[in-house]
Amino acid sequence: MQTSNKEKKVLLRVNNLKQYFPLKKKGLFVKANDGITLDIYEGETFGLVGESGCGKSTLGRTLLQLYRQTDGRSMYYGRTIEEIAPKYVEKTLKTVEKRRAKWKTLDAAAVTARKEYDAMPDGEEKYKKSNDVAKAEKEANDELLDMATLIGGFVAIEDIKDVIALFLKEYGIAVQRKKIREKRATVQLDYDDAVYSAAKAEKPDAAKSDSLKKKLDAFDAQIKEFDAQLAEVRAQIDEMRKPHKGNAEFEKYEALRDEGIDLARLEYPEIRLLRSDLQLIFQDPYSSLNPRMTVGNIIGEGLLAHNFFKKNDERMQEYIVKTMEDAGLASYFLHRYPHQFSGGQRQRIGIARSLAVKPKFVVCDEAVSALDVSIQSQIINLLYDLKEQSNLTYLFITHDLSVVKYISDRIGVMYLGNMVELADTESLFANPLHPYTEALMAAIPTTDVDSDKELRILEGDIPSPVNPPKGCKFHTRCSRCTEICKHAEPQWTEMAPGHFVACHHPLETKE
Repeated sequence: MQTSNKEKKVLLRVNNLKQYFPLKKKGLFVKANDGITLDIYEGETFGLVGESGCGKSTLGRTLLQLYRQTDGRSMYYGRTIEEIAPKYVEKTLKTVEKRRAKWKTLDAAAVTARKEYDAMPDGEEKYKKSNDVAKAEKEANDELLDMATLIGGFVAIEDIKDVIALFLKEYGIAVQRKKIREKRATVQLDYDDAVYSAAKAEKPDAAKSDSLKKKLDAFDAQIKEFDAQLAEVRAQIDEMRKPHKGNAEFEKYEALRDEGIDLARLEYPEIRLLRSDLQLIFQDPYSSLNPRMTVGNIIGEGLLAHNFFKKNDERMQEYIVKTMEDAGLASYFLHRYPHQFSGGQRQRIGIARSLAVKPKFVVCDEAVSALDVSIQSQIINLLYDLKEQSNLTYLFITHDLSVVKYISDRIGVMYLGNMVELADTESLFANPLHPYTEALMAAIPTTDVDSDKELRILEGDIPSPVNPPKGCKFHTRCSRCTEICKHAEPQWTEMAPGHFVACHHPLETKE
């Protein structure tokens, strides 16, 4: 039985994500991703489809922060904010008073713009005005969210110096706790090596492992003490919330409080801490592997970089061999080089490299498109099995609708940098609501001689992402286009439970 979205845990929440690449000519940008909003749930495979150049791969790499996003929010819930203790938390808390004044000014301007827009008669001028209104509301909302995600309803309270001091105290404790955890992780590696060596030796050195165990216990005691301090500060903050319970304005902003980590606001060293959580499987199994490194070194490189092991010793080699076997590679491949393998085997090496560091979220960027059809099914089945074993979450990028239908729980359809439709796989194929989705499905060839389906190729060229059409970007190729499509961007709307579409004239919803 399929679990409803409300019962699932969100792993990544993306709001209005934009990724623009500047051109040499000043003021011009390639708008690869132009305002994408979606949730990706823990343990699911989220399929992403669209024509070449629509921004699928860019979205995947931007979520991993391999490209630093131009705008928007990317909230990650695989770690707690206390674990990472990002610097943006402290910066925001220290500037709350100034930012709150700025937000109030922006919010007043947005309210005025909305009133003027609502009073205008329908027509071309109103369509043009809608984008200005949306921009004003977005600026105010961004300023609010930066604060409210951290302090919730307190953003609406005038005198909050005391509570901000508590939030800063909480942050300071989290930073100290993080440093102790990092020191403990280093000692843990030494302890694991000592235990392994003792198990292999005829005369084990028990004194060394006992000494390291005492250090670990001391670190655990310190971490426990910091946990108690954090719990005490949180209790004090909760006490300060109590007088405002039932206050409608306070509750409205309290609902915006968010325990996620905003990937877009992390500094480079902080992102590196999450690299093992967020991994990528490349499209090309040939160019993505270093030809001068053996399979063992390719897989082991990430393990050393992320401190899974201190040195490339026998214990690490055993782990690498186990990872290879999980990916369908024989252990005797360990010392071979990439040129000695077939395309399918190389892709297995790439998969083993990504999954060796125990990620939570993996972007599969056209992971099977460069392989023979006979090999594609093997790799897809491997990815499916590994996902089930390790509760992985995939973003599966492809242009092949038949492949994405087989492996995905939900599917998002992209066109020229925008998400135009999103639904679970069964609903999308049974009842496409966006004309572009319908056109993609009509272009799928079939071998069924009894099918009355007529093969239709989507006509027209994809517009330039440097200067995309106004309004709905698909209107230049859409048979349902009307005047509003040429001027106003369609809103992201839930037409049926879990089925979203951005279209002024969506297709009929079937029962």
